[in-house]
Amino acid sequence: MLRNFPPVNVTCSHRVRDYFIAGLTFFCVAISLVMDASGSMEQQNFMGIIAWTFLLGLLFGENKEVRMQVIIAVAFATLGEHFASIYMGGYTYRFGNVPAYVPPGHGMVYLTAVALARSGFFLKYARKIAAFVVLVCGTWSIWGISGYPAQGDQVGAILFCVFLIYLFKGRSPMVYLAAFFITTWLELIGTAAGTWQWATIEPIFALSQGNPPSGVAAWYCLVDAVAIGGAPPLLRALKKGGEWFKAEKPQKDVHQGVRND
Repeated sequence: MLRNFPPVNVTCSHRVRDYFIAGLTFFCVAISLVMDASGSMEQQNFMGIIAWTFLLGLLFGENKEVRMQVIIAVAFATLGEHFASIYMGGYTYRFGNVPAYVPPGHGMVYLTAVALARSGFFLKYARKIAAFVVLVCGTWSIWGISGYPAQGDQVGAILFCVFLIYLFKGRSPMVYLAAFFITTWLELIGTAAGTWQWATIEPIFALSQGNPPSGVAAWYCLVDAVAIGGAPPLLRALKKGGEWFKAEKPQKDVHQGVRND
């Protein structure tokens, strides 16, 4: 079950960059979501510019594989936002849109999950952190279907089970584990501030849904899994395309020179 977790005696190195990325994202998420709860559309657009600037700046220090993962995560998550929010109505932002800062925000959230997953702290205490997450999220999910809260959360309980599959069967459990913290942070702040609200009844199976659902991290794990799995083949395709272009270009130049003579 824990075969994809780092070994107990793994050698850990603490990089300041990893903790800086995480700290910056946690801080920006809190400030941005609270500000947007009472802000204008123009403010959303300005926050989008700032978010893109921060994301691009952080990507300068990453390798090409992580950069590609972030690009895929932003693209996939943005499509998911338009489908789940605007089309399906599973949750709704204040203006009924997808705010301009959300796409780059997804990039920063994904990069934070990667940074925490490779950080010395997470590698050293991976099993203890996993036990803490399962206990907290499991208790939250049980509470949601216990009948005590006014708004039930059947969706959250299902998503929690999906999250467990990602965590213990997925190829990148440390990323999924780290994703729980940043995504739970942003969901709790965003819903508490009123920046967005989850539908009481989800629109497909008519199941009760918390605000936010307890296992909401599973949706973000899907984004992470697509990014991690999609980056290598896309990079290989781009490399082959570049090699083909370089091989074809000299031939065209030679033919052109013959015609000119």
